[in-house]
Amino acid sequence: MTVIYFVRHAKVDHSVKEEAIRPLTEEGLKGALKVKEVLKDKSIDVIYSSPYDRTLDTIGPLAQALDQEIHPISDLRERCIGRWVEDFDGFCKNQWDDFDYKLEKGESLNEVQTRNIAVLKELLDRHKDQVLVVSTHGTALATIINYYDTSFLLEGFESIRHKMPLIMRFDFDGDKLLSRKEISL
Repeated sequence: MTVIYFVRHAKVDHSVKEEAIRPLTEEGLKGALKVKEVLKDKSIDVIYSSPYDRTLDTIGPLAQALDQEIHPISDLRERCIGRWVEDFDGFCKNQWDDFDYKLEKGESLNEVQTRNIAVLKELLDRHKDQVLVVSTHGTALATIINYYDTSFLLEGFESIRHKMPLIMRFDFDGDKLLSRKEISL
């Protein structure tokens, strides 16, 4: 069995509009330490992450405690919206109602899901029967959940949207999902 702990990044400073460099807040930095405490004894074999600062900084204390390298993968990045959206709730509803909905120069949830699932399947193939950590984003994680559970839609996304950080454990047999559960912080 392969185990993947998906870690959704800790709280971020939304005053920074540039996605790739949006930093963690002071509360977010404390959240990263909680992630380390929860996962440090889980026999982690390898750590992967989105290349964005907030995901790297969330998983950094764990990697340091385990003396492991973080392997960034570009395709684990968060969805590209295309421009700053003032009505984020409305935008999210449109995307979850229509997986192909996107703004100009943005990505649809279908595109986000396709690239994240491709990476996930590659990791499952490469790390059979190992324990992985994948540091990710809320929308990216929600599209992965939706891939395995098509009833996970806007309501499901809303249930995790404000949980920063969030840890979810997925157990796989090959690329078949056996179970998923949220890990308490």
